[in-house]
Amino acid sequence: AIDKGVSDFVLISTDKAVNPSSVMGASKRICEMLTYLEEFQSDKTSIVTTRFGNVLGSNGSVVNIFKDQISKGGPVEVTHKEITRYFMTIPEAAKLVTEACRIGFHNHLYLFDMGKPVKIDDLARNMISLNGLVPDVDIEIKYVGLRPGEKLYEELLNNKEETLQSENKHIFIAKKLDVSSLNKKRIRNLISILSKNSKSDLEVIALIKEIVPDYISLNSKYNRLDK
Repeated sequence: AIDKGVSDFVLISTDKAVNPSSVMGASKRICEMLTYLEEFQSDKTSIVTTRFGNVLGSNGSVVNIFKDQISKGGPVEVTHKEITRYFMTIPEAAKLVTEACRIGFHNHLYLFDMGKPVKIDDLARNMISLNGLVPDVDIEIKYVGLRPGEKLYEELLNNKEETLQSENKHIFIAKKLDVSSLNKKRIRNLISILSKNSKSDLEVIALIKEIVPDYISLNSKYNRLDK
């Protein structure tokens, strides 16, 4: 984007970047840090970051998975009875991303008001009912256990960040933490290693955990790397 002189670049991050428990969340967190590297500073390109939760109906959305499972007669698979997630619709997400681009300042992190989190178990039961069926009677709800790296609850902000209200009541500005010179060096080293494909996955994850020390693996083979 910088090389092509693009005026506005929006990095789409995720709530999984806060106190990450998976490789996906930790890599998104490093993406947020990347905007602080000197090679990504430009007077011609403004880089802003947006962080929000799940988008209903998007690729990989649990709604699409549940629709498919209901159409096949079940079971509908929920990882845990108490698991919750933040949701917004595709039009809401698209509108807020473009709005963050309009009001955004270089190297700012914008958080979207996601409302209240939704219990996935309630979502599954409501979808079954909306199809004219009875949960646990016509369609079985099966609890299959948390997947590797999956949390019960997602967060949009870590406890070291502060937020300010933007001119849009649904968008908040988070104070981004400075990235140390050591972490900048580690990120460049990580990129170099990945481009050469010269390390095992365990070695790569160990490097990621150095960059993001609050990345603690859940239900994963990478637990052994946590101190």
